[in-house]
Amino acid sequence: MGMMSAVSWPSEVTTGAPVRQRALGQVRVRAVADKGRTRLDDLSETGSLRIRLPKSQAGFEAVLVNTAGGVACGDHFSITAEAGPGAALTLASPAAEKVYRSDGPVARIDVTLKAEAGAALHWLPQETILFDTARLSRHYAVEVAPDAAFLSFEAMVFGRAARGEVMAEGHLTDQWRIRRGGELIYADAFRLSGPVAAQLAKPAIGKGAAALATFLYVAGDAEARLDGARDLLSEARCEVGASAWNGILAVRWIAADIETLRRDATSFLIGFREAPMPRVWAS
Repeated sequence: MGMMSAVSWPSEVTTGAPVRQRALGQVRVRAVADKGRTRLDDLSETGSLRIRLPKSQAGFEAVLVNTAGGVACGDHFSITAEAGPGAALTLASPAAEKVYRSDGPVARIDVTLKAEAGAALHWLPQETILFDTARLSRHYAVEVAPDAAFLSFEAMVFGRAARGEVMAEGHLTDQWRIRRGGELIYADAFRLSGPVAAQLAKPAIGKGAAALATFLYVAGDAEARLDGARDLLSEARCEVGASAWNGILAVRWIAADIETLRRDATSFLIGFREAPMPRVWAS
């Protein structure tokens, strides 16, 4: 059984000013196959992160809950999820994650995901909403066995549209590293910093978009499913593209609003997975 690596929590010492309260949290969940079904094998929680295991007709689902109510400047969260040999594990979140404004410190989220031999691991959180002047750094490390399958969907929204807010200023870094059989097969780094809204307004970057999303599928049949994926995207209302290479299928959406993107992406995910979305997506 894999062990969660040690995490060095950030500390802050301020001379002549009160020390700010930070939300810290770690969670680790491991699922294993048992007599043709998937069950919980191990669960650990500390700080403000929790896992809930609702009943589901679509397989074994784990729901990530942040009891801090969002992500604020300087918060640090660590999430580890493992699907043991032959297990099928889906992770979701009960609502959009909010990243609040920061007056300087960067919040950090580290996600470690592992799909062992013959396993299927689906990472399906709801969208992340970045408030104006939010500052966030996220890091994903994924290990996929040669005969396992990994699927992920991540969406981001820049500013609170309901309040007429744009993310005029802020910082975001999003880094992905995926290894299959120990070999690095996918490395992606996304960074927006400074005048975010002005950068997204540029035609070569976002052409005025306020929401974007990425879907990844790593499996032996990934390239063979490219045509089917494009068929599922044929009626999308937002700008979208799909490509496949080296056992990876990737889809990227960009839209003026999250409602359009979410509708298009949900339709695609249901069709591609041939399964309903996690129940919490409808809550």
